[in-house]
Amino acid sequence: MHSIYARVNGVSALWSTCVMVLLAAVALSSFLFNADPKGNLDIVSLKVFHSKARRYPFRNEEIGFVKFNLSADFTPLFNWNTKQLFVYLEAEYTNAQGVNNTVVIWDRIVRRKGNAVVNVVQKDKYRLRDLSGSFSNVLPAQYSLKYNVMPYVGMLSYGEAARTLEPIDFPDARDSVS
Repeated sequence: MHSIYARVNGVSALWSTCVMVLLAAVALSSFLFNADPKGNLDIVSLKVFHSKARRYPFRNEEIGFVKFNLSADFTPLFNWNTKQLFVYLEAEYTNAQGVNNTVVIWDRIVRRKGNAVVNVVQKDKYRLRDLSGSFSNVLPAQYSLKYNVMPYVGMLSYGEAARTLEPIDFPDARDSVS
């Protein structure tokens, strides 16, 4: 005859095995839903200004401000395993030293399918700054709208919804904001 502890152990082992199999099925089923959202991205303006560095008041640097319009529909990405989306706009450029840089200039967390249609007409949320402190002799920047699907169970997946058609040059730095 089995004791009560052996019976509880058997039931809990069966229960935990069933839960693990169910979670594995949920994670594998998210690979069946392949959505490819598309959007539009338009860079309205890019301005670069001279500024003082925050931490080093005697050091000058250049700061870039980007105004953009974007619209995208991320509703196809939402299914029963989608917890939230992380949507972000990034600028990719190569600086004067030949180092490739990827800078996030705007982001948003989308938690519900009802908020998955994104229409933004604004300037950047984060400013463009280069470690060298200057945007002179920098190659033109390519802008892209990307997303990250965060599921309840399973692996994160990444994708791209929009990209500028051609790279955009950095203008010469101005002294004042106008």
